[in-house]
Amino acid sequence: MSQVTDRRRLEALQAALAAEHAAVYGYGVVGGRIGESRRAEARSAYDAHRARRDALVREVRDLGGQPVAAAAAYTLPFPVPDSAAAVRFAAELEERVAGVYSDLVRAAAGARRREAAGALREAAVRAVRWRGGSVAFPGLAERAGAADTPTASKAPTP
Repeated sequence: MSQVTDRRRLEALQAALAAEHAAVYGYGVVGGRIGESRRAEARSAYDAHRARRDALVREVRDLGGQPVAAAAAYTLPFPVPDSAAAVRFAAELEERVAGVYSDLVRAAAGARRREAAGALREAAVRAVRWRGGSVAFPGLAERAGAADTPTASKAPTP
């Protein structure tokens, strides 16, 4: 691969890692507010994002990069005072993660592309479960509203 291709791939991996950091943080918020009936679903999503985060850290290091660090805290896109808001927030987290993985699908090839497509699919399915509906092209439609993503001081977000 060319240096430009390798750099783009590493940038896309770092963006996916940053999104996973933010999702892990976000599910900490969701877990504290979600109702008992959906707590196992939130825990499963939290575990999935932690596993993807850890795999991305290894992959970035394998490519000679320094993995982007998680922020100490992230600004939420809206208040999450109760279970209903936690469900909305979980859906938004997944939609934003799907958007970042759509970028990684575009930047990667071979096995990494298949893995990114799998991560995109998993995030889209979780978003549908949380929201109760879907969009035509998961990971792409959300880009229009990307300006209101949760942020930390100069830290990437889902």
